[in-house]
Amino acid sequence: MKILTIALQKDGQLTASSYELIEAAKSLGGEIHTLILAENATDLAQDLASHGGGKVIAVSNPSLKFVNDDIYCKVIKEVVSKYAPDLILGSASFYGKSLFGRLASLLDAPMASDITNLEIDGDSIIATRPSCGGSVIAKISGKDGKPFCATVRMKIYAESKDGAGEVIEETIDASLFESKMTVKEMKVESAGALNLTEADIIVAAGRGMKAAENLPLVSDLADSLGGAVGASRAIVDAGWISYSHQVGQTGKTVNPKLYIAVGISGAIQHLVGMQTSKNIVAINKDKDAPIFNIANYGIVGDALEILPALTKKFKAEL
Repeated sequence: MKILTIALQKDGQLTASSYELIEAAKSLGGEIHTLILAENATDLAQDLASHGGGKVIAVSNPSLKFVNDDIYCKVIKEVVSKYAPDLILGSASFYGKSLFGRLASLLDAPMASDITNLEIDGDSIIATRPSCGGSVIAKISGKDGKPFCATVRMKIYAESKDGAGEVIEETIDASLFESKMTVKEMKVESAGALNLTEADIIVAAGRGMKAAENLPLVSDLADSLGGAVGASRAIVDAGWISYSHQVGQTGKTVNPKLYIAVGISGAIQHLVGMQTSKNIVAINKDKDAPIFNIANYGIVGDALEILPALTKKFKAEL
């Protein structure tokens, strides 16, 4: 089996999910190829090779500085035509999902999004993904003669730390870098803010915080842990915090090592976005809140009193 993973970079730095994809490929065995597209891809390719990326294909061009779905897909299609992978893996991140939807269409290939497991059954590749709000676990396989495209939920696989690899500098026809769409710059909402989908620790707030002016208590706890701030749809709709923080069915799906739900009741719409977190801590005044049904640890009490105490303790310990 030939597996091609699509590594992504931001500001010339590889994303953590790029290493996770290599680990996912390793779990299946077979021949691993990794593709990195960047303005200057050589050093990034060397890094991927040292992390077990197998044959790392480096494509460099100024138009690849930012993710441009049009150009990226044309280049990836060219690489796929040459190396003929059976499975193409990408990250289920904002950029990965956008890219792979277009790529699968361009390749006329089957696709599974936001998968949580991969396995081999005879000659078939089987991908597992939650469906219907997590109440159904679907098994999806590809079809003969077409590469199987899949985006992998972040934090499901560990980051590949080492392994053998070699760099292949690939030359692509210049016409493929032409596009009617030009990406001039990339901006983040606030400098230094952690991306929710990439964070190992998330402290998420709900209506139990009572008012927008109390949200700094959540930010303080997240900062003390080196984590990101999440939110329920209720407080986003109320205008307390921006949509970029929303976790749930109509927000982001996250899978951190630690998820602290503060004043969140646990409606199914929120749970589907965070229930695969490795450890869940719930803080709520209502001992019968549904969030406690999936929590590993629960604290019953007033979040406005508990958060400052936790923050003080963590700052003292760390």
